[in-house]
Amino acid sequence: MPAFSYGRAQSQKKQLSIGIFPRRNVSMTHALFNPLIRYLSECLERPVHLETAKDFTQFWENLRNRQYDIVHFNQYHYILSHELYGYRAIVRNNEFGSSLIAGSIIVRKDKGYESLQDLRGKILLFGGGPRAMQSYIAPRWLLQNAGLHFGDYEEHIALNPPNAVISTFLGRADAAGAGDVIIRLDVVKNAIDVAQLTYLAKTEPMAQLPWAVHPRLSGDEVLAIKDVLYRLHETPVGQKLLDNAQLSGLDETKDSDYDPHRKIIRDVYGNDLGMSQFG
Repeated sequence: MPAFSYGRAQSQKKQLSIGIFPRRNVSMTHALFNPLIRYLSECLERPVHLETAKDFTQFWENLRNRQYDIVHFNQYHYILSHELYGYRAIVRNNEFGSSLIAGSIIVRKDKGYESLQDLRGKILLFGGGPRAMQSYIAPRWLLQNAGLHFGDYEEHIALNPPNAVISTFLGRADAAGAGDVIIRLDVVKNAIDVAQLTYLAKTEPMAQLPWAVHPRLSGDEVLAIKDVLYRLHETPVGQKLLDNAQLSGLDETKDSDYDPHRKIIRDVYGNDLGMSQFG
């Protein structure tokens, strides 16, 4: 049990809703995170319900319509939600011992590509679509900086980042846009020989995926939620839950940690951060 908890007086409060973005498919998302959500419910002494979606478009619509109390976002969803709805980041993923992640473009080694210029006219498969930070926006930024713009390559969208990488390995695309940790995930390593893949380009490492809270939650509620999530690594039970969710831990974070992402988004979508398209 964490050092800070609600106590019995809070147990009659309404159910909390947690939205988790579709980095993986729906069934895997529930398998990875339901044990952690049940633990959070026990610690807060109130019901907590996990919701996700089959793709990024549905997830964003769910967020706008249902106004989740707690959301595990990609960085772009978080930045828009902070601007539009006041969500505030409290912790972020630590994966493989790091709370940083880079956007990347991944290719098969045997393709012989040496630079992004080699992708002109090729098929690029982005994981998750135009709202995906590390697997679409950041790779688009890398291509843009190399002088390749929309139309200089054939763009296709995969349901999620693992699918983009797996399909590229199978020869269905020439390159995949994905976060640089994707080829280290079990769902990918168990499906293909990742040793046959390489990074053609990466961004600088930036803050990992955030967990954020809605502004309607009180200060005490936010403190309680953050305390449970941040302290998971301190106990064997908590570490087991993190292991099940394929996380090393959940580290403290703040909104300004996502300013580097904001710069990339503005470079790709303009000063309104794409809100005219997706807001």
